[in-house]
Amino acid sequence: MSTLMRTLRNLRKIGFKEYGHQMQHIGDTKAGTFIGLDKYGNKYYENLEEELPLRTRWVDYKDHEFDPSQIEPGWHAWMSYMVDKSPAQDKLLQREVRVWEPKEHRPTLTWSRSGYKPYSTVKNKYSAWTPAVKARQ
Repeated sequence: MSTLMRTLRNLRKIGFKEYGHQMQHIGDTKAGTFIGLDKYGNKYYENLEEELPLRTRWVDYKDHEFDPSQIEPGWHAWMSYMVDKSPAQDKLLQREVRVWEPKEHRPTLTWSRSGYKPYSTVKNKYSAWTPAVKARQ
């Protein structure tokens, strides 16, 4: 969470509507310049002056039920500070420039009903202990 002065400064810059949206979705208030929009509708922002180091770039997901795999590879490289130019500025980072890239997004299915569930054919090393008790006389 941020300090009270930083929160009030950001509230003045972004307004009540955006303040409520940010508190509901990311749990913090941030004010910065709009950098770009990807094909999923996610918005990317940057603020180099007032934010803490390595917290200067952030994404506002289109859906509230977001999946981090919905960030395109070029935007992911920009978000994690691997490159300085965003895909909006650098043609090489834009999607579907290379032939080998997939044409459509495949979501991560972990923790869903369609997720991979391993199944073992090996006998367990340990078995549950069941006490054998003699009948009393």
